[in-house]
Amino acid sequence: MKIILTADVTGLGESGDIVEVKDGYARNYLLPRSLAIVATKGAQKQIETIRRVQENRRVRNLEHAHELKQQLKDLGSVTLTAKVSSQGKLFGSITSGDVVTAVRKAGGPSLDKRSVSLRGHIKSLGKHVVDVQLHPDVTANVSVQVASEQ
Repeated sequence: MKIILTADVTGLGESGDIVEVKDGYARNYLLPRSLAIVATKGAQKQIETIRRVQENRRVRNLEHAHELKQQLKDLGSVTLTAKVSSQGKLFGSITSGDVVTAVRKAGGPSLDKRSVSLRGHIKSLGKHVVDVQLHPDVTANVSVQVASEQ
């Protein structure tokens, strides 16, 4: 069955792509979730419009991502407090949600916790570097200082 993707589908294609898939996959998964539409002549015209809008949005998003990266760079180091045992180890670990909350409290931009990539688990005091994927082409680094909660 020929379909037109209306959203990015991992392993299949991006929004606006015309792909050939098995009938069951299209009927039972893609079409009910509004990830695709059946390929017709009218749908082709609609996809051209969607592609133009997406191209404009990508440019806007790229510019916005660079602005956010600059804001994060100007922010400097972000401090997080956590409960610590007598040996200096954290009870639990720092999550991406904790980092997002700390950035927001420090006056930084509001981020999505799914865009924050921790380099392993943060389970100790000290300075750690966290990656933030703002756009497929733009990645920012945030320095996180983990301090003991008194």
